[in-house]
Order: sequence, then structure tokens, then C-alpha cells
Amino acid sequence: MADRGEDAWNREKFPRVLEIVSSRLSQRDLCSLLLLSTCCYRALISQPSLWKVMEHVRHLESLNLNGCQKISDKGIEAVTIACPKLRIFSIYWNVRVTDMSIKFLVKHCKHISYLNLSGCKSISDQSLLLIGDNYKELEELNITRCMKITDNGLQNVLRCITLKSLNLYALSSLTDRAYEKIGCLAHLEFLDLCGAQNLSDCGLSSIASCRKLLSLNLTWCVRVTDVGVIKIAEGCRALEFLSLFGIVGVTDGCLEALSKYCSNTITTLDVNGCIGIKRRRHEELLKLFPYLRCFKVHS
Repeated sequence: MADRGEDAWNREKFPRVLEIVSSRLSQRDLCSLLLLSTCCYRALISQPSLWKVMEHVRHLESLNLNGCQKISDKGIEAVTIACPKLRIFSIYWNVRVTDMSIKFLVKHCKHISYLNLSGCKSISDQSLLLIGDNYKELEELNITRCMKITDNGLQNVLRCITLKSLNLYALSSLTDRAYEKIGCLAHLEFLDLCGAQNLSDCGLSSIASCRKLLSLNLTWCVRVTDVGVIKIAEGCRALEFLSLFGIVGVTDGCLEALSKYCSNTITTLDVNGCIGIKRRRHEELLKLFPYLRCFKVHS
């Protein structure tokens, strides 16, 4: 009897309660309702009185689920079905979602241009293959700390040649075999390679083909030397931000090259921990980089 009473409440009362509540919620909160249970999802899509509310969700183009640790693949399925017009999707630091979530995403949301999977540690190369196959107009991708990703996965996603922003922070296992492919991204403006321990001057030289690059983070890229940074200076002449933090293999030689080719663009330069680069007075720095606003050097 108790079960039948609960079923009747779910069937008759719950949709009415949901109608009252949902009319007072934001679009993001409505999407959060979809993630609560299949009961919520069924109620939202099955009641004509709630279709107007659902129509707002169906036109949603941006959704931020960052830090929502309890969301599972099933929750992502419900959201992607309900929000087919999503273009911007962020699910930062979720350890429960897997490659299955990306399968649902590419199946139901055809026009994703911004995707943040940072910290989703169960995402693997399979997801990057799906992304590379389905999102040819992807502009921004963040796969920070997605530790299962290998060279093969990155190479697959780099078929998205429209990428303008690529965040590979703390993916220390990748090698030049993948980094060299980044040079094919003609529209790339932002690249974070912090902690890329296997990046060598060879891989960095290929990245120098990204002529539109504005921001490059090479923090703790310990195998890099002047050779690679000079190639970046010669090729990426629009560079505004560059971090060489912790790289002991660079010297004043790369600084001179940066001054020669990027003096009119660089505003931020971090050489903290670069023991081969000498300290300079503010006046000397401005001669090298007249538009410099922030210069960080070892004490």
C-alpha cells in the first residue's frame, strides 16, 4: 500500500508541485532538477503544463555544472537531451562522469564550441576521439588533469582545427609526438602547457607555427631551452603573455630574441626560477619590452 501511495504521489501530486517550483527557478536550477532523478526528468517532459518551462531549458546555450560532484553519466544524459542547443558546456572537477557522458553529449548537442572537462579523471582517449569526430567547430577545450589522456587522444582532438584555446595543464605524460600536432592549429590564441615535462625544443618549435598565439604557459617545462623559446619568438610575434617559470635551461639569449620579435606585444613575462636570466632594472626592461606591465624574476 505504501508503494502504491508513493506511485500515486509521483504521478499526480509531484508534477503539480514541480510546476509551482520550476516557474520560480533560473535556467541553471531547472537543469539541476533534471539531474536529481529520473522522476524529475519524466515529470518535466510529460506534463503539458510544464512544457513552457521546459522550452526555456531547450533554448539554453550555456551550462556551467562546475563542482557538481554528484552528477553521474545518467544526469548528463538527461541534461543533454533537454538542452540540445548547448554551445558552452563546463563540468569542471567531476570524478563520476566517464566517456559515456561524452557519448551522450555528442549525440544530443551538435554545436558545442566551448568544452571544459578539467579534472574529470575518468575521461579517456575515447572521449577525445568522439570530440574530434563530432565538433569540427570547437573553439575552446580544457582537459586539465584528465590523467587518462595519451598522445593518441590528443592527436585525435587536434583535428578540431578551429581551436582558439587549449588547456593541457598538468598532463605530464604527453610527448612531442602529440605536441607537434598543435602547430596545425592556425587559429590558436591560448595554450597552457604547464607541467609538460616531456616537451622538448623540437615540440616547441612546431608550436611556433601558431602565428596568432597570444598566451603561452610553459611553466615547469623543464626540457625546454633557448632553442625552443627563440623559435617561439620568431614565429609567434603577437605573443602577449609568456611564462618560463622554473625552466633552468633558458638564458638571456631567449630574452633578446623575444625583445627582437615581440617587443611591441609582450605585456607579461614570468622568468621566476630561470637562473640563466639575469636581473634587470625597470628602465632596462622597458627598453627591451616597452609595453611590459608585469615582469616576474627570481629573487
